[in-house]
Amino acid sequence: MKLQFEKIEPGVGSSFRVIHHTEVDSCGVYWHYHPEYEIVYIPSGEGQRRIGSNVSRYEAGELVFIGPNLPHLNYSYGKQGEHEEIVVQMREDFMGSDFLQKPELKAVRRLFERSHTGLVFSGDSQQKVGQLLRQMTRQVPFERFLTLLRILQLLAEAPDAHPLHTDGVRFDLNPKEQQRINRICQYVEQHYADPVDIRAVADLASMTVPAFCRYFKRMTRQTYTDFVNEYRVNQARSMLQSARTVADVGFAVGFNNLSHFNKTFRTVTGQTPSTYRKALAE
Repeated sequence: MKLQFEKIEPGVGSSFRVIHHTEVDSCGVYWHYHPEYEIVYIPSGEGQRRIGSNVSRYEAGELVFIGPNLPHLNYSYGKQGEHEEIVVQMREDFMGSDFLQKPELKAVRRLFERSHTGLVFSGDSQQKVGQLLRQMTRQVPFERFLTLLRILQLLAEAPDAHPLHTDGVRFDLNPKEQQRINRICQYVEQHYADPVDIRAVADLASMTVPAFCRYFKRMTRQTYTDFVNEYRVNQARSMLQSARTVADVGFAVGFNNLSHFNKTFRTVTGQTPSTYRKALAE
């Protein structure tokens, strides 16, 4: 199974991402990695976990904290029927570059450092944190933000955290590949509103255009153009909360005509921009 890079973006109006799966996830990304930290909670069920170099079994109440760029297998991989999973994904700087340097967050800073080995929790931590994670799926962004801080502190103070790696060895990806993917993502973040220029990003990756297109499709299971358009749509989702017209939002995120914006937005979200905006107001 080939290792894949997964692109993750926060939800609208949030600096981190919360996902509540109530069925098997069919996203197609299985053995993967990403620069975000990740909390995973499995309320019920059992199966095989694979995180870094660790392959073992998990049971109901599974609670793990996975560090950045630590390869792991989707918990729903190979499953059929009912499956429930709550996932929180955040970057280290989701509260600012010096967030973890605050004296009040000394224990949380240590938690983030330990997570590079992958941490699994048991006992009371599963129950307490699991309950808070369930609450997060129903909360508005500000309450969700406060709950996340509480969860991080509970995990940091938990006496029942255990590393998943054999001998606690840190699993590192090829630094060259990490840097290349990060450069590409940063380029998209800075230039998504500009016309798509595959040659420029191929040069950034030190590849020819054909080699870059093959590489990018292999790593993300998307073409580069689809990747950029999905990023544009996610930016548009935030802008649609403002008073700007749909056409203005489309042009602001890089679409050169309204028809293309509507079609791409619907492909990514299942709704037109206008329908999406109406749903936000309900």
